[in-house]
Amino acid sequence: MTIDWKPLQQIVAQHDSFILTSHTRADCDAIGSELGLLLALEVLGKKGRIVNADAPPEHIRFLDPEGRIEVLGEGVTAADCHAADVHLIADTSAWGQLGDMAAVLRESPARRVVIDHHVSGDDLGALLLKDTHAEATGRLVLQACDALGVEVTPAIATPLFAAIATDTGWFRFPSVSSATYTAIARLVDAGAKPSAIFSSLYDQNTAQRVRLGGRIMNSLRLDLAGRLAIGVATLKDFAETGAVLSDTEDVVNRLLSVEGVEAAILIAAMDEEKTKVSLRSRTEVDVRLVAERFGGGGHTKAAGVRFAGTVEAAEAAIVAVLAEQLSAKTA
Repeated sequence: MTIDWKPLQQIVAQHDSFILTSHTRADCDAIGSELGLLLALEVLGKKGRIVNADAPPEHIRFLDPEGRIEVLGEGVTAADCHAADVHLIADTSAWGQLGDMAAVLRESPARRVVIDHHVSGDDLGALLLKDTHAEATGRLVLQACDALGVEVTPAIATPLFAAIATDTGWFRFPSVSSATYTAIARLVDAGAKPSAIFSSLYDQNTAQRVRLGGRIMNSLRLDLAGRLAIGVATLKDFAETGAVLSDTEDVVNRLLSVEGVEAAILIAAMDEEKTKVSLRSRTEVDVRLVAERFGGGGHTKAAGVRFAGTVEAAEAAIVAVLAEQLSAKTA
């Protein structure tokens, strides 16, 4: 899928102030895309602010050393957002993933633009710049920089490298193509330092994060004749380890590494009646379809959902739908 960037060129040329946002509990692709876009706009002399519904997870805050990411309600109001000419929404096109920023955007007179690579989404009443074949929104932002005539600086290259690297599992997911490596080479040439980025992401784990990961791996259970791996993080696990929800990031990929497993789910309690479910697949099983059954979304091989119910209820419901998927692939 090729994006026509001319409408974005026109919008940027015609307007001066921008509010950038992304989905709640933002990952590196979301944060990296926002930062890359913000810095590109500033190169062009535009005014921009990143305003999210919540703060970025602790382990990826190194991408924002100047603290450019602001949180709605913490020194920035809906009125501040409404004063901008354009709202740029990165790495999601779903109202339900925007948290409190959804109401802000709905009520704003500003023009909306979405840059995204997810299949799932809603009609946000925006200019939709989407490529569902792209491995990361970060690569689309690199394309946007080219379209806007922005030279990629080290400050832009670093968050975009992190965006692409993490959303591809450091280049091991099926979404990786030659275009991925071409983009990565450009970002390295522009100043991104892969070893430093990797170290900041994966070699600075807190003891709490490591302990939680151990508990999740210890909870490993195989279901559906060994084709499905299940890991669980309960409220008790979080309380006793001192870890937080973002500390579950990437653990689901370790569950998927078990021999013979075709799909994996990580079920993490958010509170007594809300559960985060991360789904991964390494076969034809389409976990996006599973997530969409419960109001979530994502990609064929990687998806997620905020499930309205307990850990036990989430596991029963998700496993039942995955069983349907696996049975269909077997038939």
